[in-house]
Amino acid sequence: MIIKILGSGCPNCKTLERRAQQALEEMNLSAEIVEVRDFREIAAYGIMHTPGLVIDEKVVSAGNVPKLEEIKSLITANMGSV
Repeated sequence: MIIKILGSGCPNCKTLERRAQQALEEMNLSAEIVEVRDFREIAAYGIMHTPGLVIDEKVVSAGNVPKLEEIKSLITANMGSV
């Protein structure tokens, strides 16, 4: 599983990254977390507002920082989605 955090590295992006890591730890899952800061690459995902959360190349959240439990649900719902 590859989780991408799309954004400029702003505080919201860092919060999203920390919550994603915490969700993985609490779920006892392993995944690669990648920060994507290139705006052309971010735009290619079709999101207009950051931060964005991408799980296995599927945009699951954009423009907000989901709560920890929501991130867990998004990970569960998208496990093996590709």
